[in-house]
Amino acid sequence: MRAVSQSRFRWRHAKNRIAMGLSTLAALFGLFWLAWILLTTFINGASAINLKLFTEMTPPPGEEGGLLNAIFGSLVMVGVGIILGTPIGIAAGTFLAERARKSKLGETIRFVNDILLSAPSIVIGLFVYTLIVRQTGHFSGWAGGIALAFILLPVVVRTTDEMLQLVPNSMREAALALGLPQWKLTTQILYRAASAGMVTGVLLAIARISGETAPLLFTALNNQFWTDNPANPMANIPVVIFQYALSPYDSWHSLAWAGALIVTIFVLFISITSRALLARRRHGND
Repeated sequence: MRAVSQSRFRWRHAKNRIAMGLSTLAALFGLFWLAWILLTTFINGASAINLKLFTEMTPPPGEEGGLLNAIFGSLVMVGVGIILGTPIGIAAGTFLAERARKSKLGETIRFVNDILLSAPSIVIGLFVYTLIVRQTGHFSGWAGGIALAFILLPVVVRTTDEMLQLVPNSMREAALALGLPQWKLTTQILYRAASAGMVTGVLLAIARISGETAPLLFTALNNQFWTDNPANPMANIPVVIFQYALSPYDSWHSLAWAGALIVTIFVLFISITSRALLARRRHGND
């Protein structure tokens, strides 16, 4: 019996080592391609970074220029998406966590929200195109911002719902026992307790929408010239990267790499910030 148990132990130990080895190889395989992509982006993008990039407009074919209008357009549309999507997402997540936690309505809303969370961005772009662009008769920055808000919304709803559910019920009971109204309990206690996780969710949603191309192709399109009016078509970095990367002009290729580097750095910054907030929250709980 002892020999049989030792044989089983060796076999389980061998299977464990094989599984760990295959998992490590799979992780290294993925990290290799990720590092290659990032390194290629940084090498090609860094060579195109200069003062013109932030002071000049996107150029006509065969000429040099910058990405000033594209950077401004992206900031405007991402800002519109944040302003529209964040309050609605926080309100919906609060409703799910505090009023519909275990109800059938809450489960239905969560199911629909998960569908929206996994919906292809091009479908959302087509929806906003039909809803706004066709009705107004022209592309616009407002339509682009609304499309980004639809992408940001389910992420904020999901994270707000989950973070509020992690707040201990004892905090709710203590506040209600002291006679605190529900709105004060939510805004002054629950939001403060879940603030790090909620902010992290918003940051991750911003990182997701900052590089979306397909929805903006159907809504904001592009604009070679400067415009600060969101009612007009607006230039944006993802669409400029898409169009310039497919062009036959070397100067446009350089601008596409520079735009890709800017988006990559922005997403990395947002991701690192969100991780730092989560680590701070965990450290505070410990």
